[in-house]
Amino acid sequence: MKFNRSSGILLHPTSLPGLYGIGDLGPTAYRWVDFLAEVGCGIWQVLPLGPTGYGDSPYQCFSAFAGNPYLISPESLLEEGLLQAEDFTDLPNFPEDKVDYGGVIAWKLEMLDIAYTRFKQSAFKEIRIAFEDFRVSQNYWLPDFALFMALKEAYGGGPWVEWPESLRKRDANALMVARQDHGDEIERQKFRQFLFFRQWAALHKHASDHNIHIIGDIPIFVAQDSAEVWAKPELFFLDKDGNPTVVSGVPPDYFSKTGQLWGNPLYRWEVHAKNNFDWWIKRMWAVLHLVDIVRLDHFRGFAGYWEVPAGEETAEKGLWVPGPGKIFFQAVKNALGELPIIAEDLGVITSDVVEMREHFNLPGMRVLLFAFIGDPSDAFLPHNYVKNCVVYTGTHDNDTARGWYKRVAEDERAFYRRYLGRSGQDVAWDLIRAAWSSVADFAIAPLQDFLDLDNRARMNYPGNPSGNWSWRMKNDALSKSLRKRIRDFNFLYSRSTLPMDEADINEAEIKSN
Repeated sequence: MKFNRSSGILLHPTSLPGLYGIGDLGPTAYRWVDFLAEVGCGIWQVLPLGPTGYGDSPYQCFSAFAGNPYLISPESLLEEGLLQAEDFTDLPNFPEDKVDYGGVIAWKLEMLDIAYTRFKQSAFKEIRIAFEDFRVSQNYWLPDFALFMALKEAYGGGPWVEWPESLRKRDANALMVARQDHGDEIERQKFRQFLFFRQWAALHKHASDHNIHIIGDIPIFVAQDSAEVWAKPELFFLDKDGNPTVVSGVPPDYFSKTGQLWGNPLYRWEVHAKNNFDWWIKRMWAVLHLVDIVRLDHFRGFAGYWEVPAGEETAEKGLWVPGPGKIFFQAVKNALGELPIIAEDLGVITSDVVEMREHFNLPGMRVLLFAFIGDPSDAFLPHNYVKNCVVYTGTHDNDTARGWYKRVAEDERAFYRRYLGRSGQDVAWDLIRAAWSSVADFAIAPLQDFLDLDNRARMNYPGNPSGNWSWRMKNDALSKSLRKRIRDFNFLYSRSTLPMDEADINEAEIKSN
């Protein structure tokens, strides 16, 4: 797929402002899309949209197909009559600048339960028809997911490997009894998914109407405690009790002496291949109905992945194992057509990874925060880019640009100043300018860098089990001066067709002087 020159901002919906403790798909999300259109950005990049579990990570979800119910907008439910004003009388005083997941989850689920009860007790003819259509269209994953979540609730939220053996191993009679015993809970889970997909579809249409493309994210691996691993154990390396025999990770490198132990179960790729990668094709199809472009996380894992025996405390004692390679992407292309995929090709990249990416003409990634640890031959420096790539100042896993500059060694800071000819006083915008002015088709930066925030605004510290994914922008963050500056950059570096008026040009000239 050919990407046209454009720019965008990385901001997960949880980081949007609002009264309800977590960003959601309501009015603030629509205003965010309007902001992107106003400043000439054609891209909104988000993280995975699935239902988060332990650690609140969007990369460790209870399902690869379901949506995150915590993103459902209470305001939108109020507009539809599923909630009423009196339901908000005990709204907690949530913090403005971060997500307090414990408090948010309890309150949000209570509100969703109120909406479900009102739905059952009232007519809502239009919504009922839409709900039934949703159940039919999503039948390939929804029943298993809803039963999985109902059983998790029934067994205190613990992982499915701790359930009774008959349910762990999906005995047909046990499942039939469970569906009967937990019928209302199953319907409630389906209704939550319906609300998420209904609200997201409306927001996605609003973005499309404003010529904003949404980049989504597919983690290569799925969580062990997920509906897919429970429902499709034959697709993963598991023992007789459902525990993984080998797990995912990456080997020791410059960033970690012991590597990174992710712990996800690994795929039986030979089983996937025998089924013509049907599960993966359904997964790709599902995400591409939510977003326009997909960032495929850990792309190199499709060429070869690091396999660690289950039970290891670090990722040091692993080995490289071949992935499915080009036959996987050819199968996806045959089924779905052109591949609107960005290959996350960071880390240890070998020639077979490059050859696979180039064979399908997929853009790779460049991250400017990685560019200044070497010499002028470093692939992350802008003069070494090709057009068919996506440049980021940083990603959700990195420090902010301001935090990076304060943290790294002086020789790295000195190389940045020398290379860009800058003083370091405006480091975030220096990197944004370098990205925007490069030949890369897409230039993207996290909102935290546009706001020039330090590492207190960092989204994720890889390896830290808690305290991540909680940053939120404040209500007044999108100032008039910020809007003009982004619009000016998009105009100057041909990443937008929006014209600049004389007032904006004069203000930009004054700032530059």
